[in-house]
Amino acid sequence: MDKIEKIDERGVWEKIADQLRSRSMWMLHYCTGCGAVELPPSTTSRFDMERLGMGPMATPRQADLFLITGYLSTKTLRRVIYTYEKMADPKYVIGFGSCTINGGIYYDSYSTINRLDQYLPVDLYIAGCMPRPEAILNAFTKLMEMIRKGEADGWKRYKENYEWYKQNQLRSLGEVVVYDEFHE
Repeated sequence: MDKIEKIDERGVWEKIADQLRSRSMWMLHYCTGCGAVELPPSTTSRFDMERLGMGPMATPRQADLFLITGYLSTKTLRRVIYTYEKMADPKYVIGFGSCTINGGIYYDSYSTINRLDQYLPVDLYIAGCMPRPEAILNAFTKLMEMIRKGEADGWKRYKENYEWYKQNQLRSLGEVVVYDEFHE
């Protein structure tokens, strides 16, 4: 039986743009726990993530990739959503470690978020507690391949299903109100 292939409906310019995007990724790293211990070795000369065209970025407005490590509480989820929404399109999300997949060892805590994909579109997960640098680089190359093929479309899903994501966010967090001197 022949395998049915998905038809690529992207135009020529979109394919070229995706090819270029996949080779120049700026990563914003959001660490909420111990999950980031294995990330620094992936930037050293032995593993060298920069040879893949990836580098760290300090602000969400310049980042393409949002790497979320460690467990998420309801308090940190607010900041993660806020940061994600500050990123420009196209943007990609990688959930790093067991905690972003199922809550990890804190799965039964009242304030732990068990599934990140209920609140943000996750393009790829890296399983493990803690994932090794080899797994991290493997996930980065997999994401780059998905971008080249036009399969990493979480940011489009977020726009299309915004009401669904927002409902889940409100159910867990309640209304997010920003208080500062300019919005009183």
